[in-house]
Amino acid sequence: MHELSIISNVIDTLNEFFKTHPVTKVHSVTLSVGTVSGVVPHYLTDAWDWFTKKEELYAGSKLKIEPIHAYTTCLDCGEVYDTIQYAKICPKCQSEHTVLKQGNELLIKEVEAE
Repeated sequence: MHELSIISNVIDTLNEFFKTHPVTKVHSVTLSVGTVSGVVPHYLTDAWDWFTKKEELYAGSKLKIEPIHAYTTCLDCGEVYDTIQYAKICPKCQSEHTVLKQGNELLIKEVEAE
């Protein structure tokens, strides 16, 4: 379950940020997660709950997850299409000469804190 290491990295990143932007309590963290990122949202939530029980600054905080829709562009015909529905094959010209443009990201979008 790589979600545990992802949450560990998110908390490390936030802790580093809080060194120059001090907070006393984190209420929530919002992550934007690509729909083809390979990350399982409920595993992220489970990992968040486990980590936040160990860190007083995060105790009781919520993890919010917002999906990022995946889309792909065909380099042969220029078609932009839904990655989940068609994967790597362009639905317009059947080319496999395509590139994922969005949907594999994992970003810290927002932190609500005191």
